[in-house]
Amino acid sequence: MLALFGQMERIYSLERAAHARAVAMSKGRRIGRPSVVDPTKFAYADHLRNAGHTIPDIVSKTGITKSSLYRILPPRRPEPAPGADE
Repeated sequence: MLALFGQMERIYSLERAAHARAVAMSKGRRIGRPSVVDPTKFAYADHLRNAGHTIPDIVSKTGITKSSLYRILPPRRPEPAPGADE
């Protein structure tokens, strides 16, 4: 009997947490951990990426970790191969 009540409480607890997250998101609140890096550094990193710098070069100039850069920066579009339009 106690195991059944424990299982029911676990299910209700998960439902309450999911409902609270849905309400917070509908009010425009951000869910999860706050961002560690300020938006100006991200903008600078995006500028460097568009200028043709490599990820290790951007890491050394901005101080943002490599994994964060790969997560936030869009992937580069592949360059067309020379003579591909012939």
